[in-house]
Amino acid sequence: MAWIWASLAFVALIFLLQWLSTKNKRLPPGPRGFPIFGSLHLLGKFPHRALHQLAQKYGPIMHLRLGLVPTIVVSSPEAAELFLKTHDLVFAGRPPHEAARYISYGQKGMAFAQYGSYWRNMRKMCTVELLSSLKITSFRPMRMEELDLLIKYIQEAAQERVAVDLSAKVSSLSADMSCRMVFGKKYLDEDLDERGFKSVMQEVMHLSAAPHLGDYIPQIAAVDLQGLTKRMKSISKVLDVFLDKIIDEHVQYQEKGKNKDFVDVMLSFMKSEENEYLVDQGCMKATMLDMLVGSMDTSATVIDWAFSELIKNPRVMEKLQKELEEVVGKQRMVEESDLERLEYLDMVVKETLRLHPAGPLMIPHEATEDCVVNDFHIPKKSHVIINVWAIGRDPKAWTDAEKFYPERFVGSDIDVRGRDFKLIPFGTGRRSCPGMQLGLTVVRLVLAQLVHCFDWELPNGILPSEVDMTEEFGLVLCRSKHLVAIPTYRLNK
Repeated sequence: MAWIWASLAFVALIFLLQWLSTKNKRLPPGPRGFPIFGSLHLLGKFPHRALHQLAQKYGPIMHLRLGLVPTIVVSSPEAAELFLKTHDLVFAGRPPHEAARYISYGQKGMAFAQYGSYWRNMRKMCTVELLSSLKITSFRPMRMEELDLLIKYIQEAAQERVAVDLSAKVSSLSADMSCRMVFGKKYLDEDLDERGFKSVMQEVMHLSAAPHLGDYIPQIAAVDLQGLTKRMKSISKVLDVFLDKIIDEHVQYQEKGKNKDFVDVMLSFMKSEENEYLVDQGCMKATMLDMLVGSMDTSATVIDWAFSELIKNPRVMEKLQKELEEVVGKQRMVEESDLERLEYLDMVVKETLRLHPAGPLMIPHEATEDCVVNDFHIPKKSHVIINVWAIGRDPKAWTDAEKFYPERFVGSDIDVRGRDFKLIPFGTGRRSCPGMQLGLTVVRLVLAQLVHCFDWELPNGILPSEVDMTEEFGLVLCRSKHLVAIPTYRLNK
């Protein structure tokens, strides 16, 4: 019992010292919070919405304590530009993260790695070798092959007038594409632990997003009050065995002439003494997980939201189908080479990413030194959270911000590549998502194919206006209920 009181006394001392160090400095406005726990209680079930509401009271640059951690929340395009462009280098750091410590091999994955030479090395390898335009194009036949399988399944359902669980099917499609790209083959449920591949990956996603008290009150991390650390250690062992098995298979059965998957590429760097990338086994496994998690659920989630909006807004669906008929025709399916000519499809995807970014809150940045932003003092080690969801719904930046209206992008040069701070679903600056081009390709291709090949209606007399758009917060912002619809094949047979 004595150690508990000693720990609480130590935490209280840390809190007091933090308060004294910033007492006479102008921090951004924000809620005061409670001793030790700060404003953790305000986050609720949907942190992106709770922080958005607080920002409406305190402003687009807001300070609050989450536990003992000084945290800055950024909620407008102008404020985001200050942190992600003007002072980009200062805020390029990443804070310690308990989940990444266990699941990402000591934060070796690029998403959670500290800014520095190691991160720059990994970033270059990913952008130049794994996610280059040439490499993405090389996987085009694989993407079409997997998408063809889905279309054939839906065609059979259309013949029987059977409803299709689109959310589940798109999720499986995305997982299969990701596995073939990263590992070279698809994995069945029984290939990973008795819980199954999908179940284990869902556990990884859940644990990565779960609020861990140790991240906010580091002094009590070892106590593991929530039992999360125990679960992280358990799942990391399962993943480690699985990833080692994959690497061993690639070492033993390397096929000459085949398109190299990501594991093949990284193994070639490990074996060569002349390459510029310093890749060890831990770094390799962390990158494999980064690529898998980063590509699986994000693309599927965006497609799910986009299709839900299209069914909820029949006018937009009909307009998109008309564009597809004019550009592609009804004699064949959509090909990737068609995508650049589908302007309205591009607007639909932009509007979906504005209202429903896969990651509503960016992975927290960390201030690497004291900094003054907009006359506010930002202390070193502060966490910086960019509320992408709030920026996409900022009424000062967008007319009718809550309305799904793709035509808002007609004649506009706003894109999602990080140049326009009104729309940053993939981030921007040094920490922007390197998989953006791959993600956009998959989202546009799958969405175009589903809209072009089929008409859709809701089962059981459900009206388009009754589509449930309730969110479920996590590492990605999913819909809480699966989208189920009845297809009718519409191409000329």
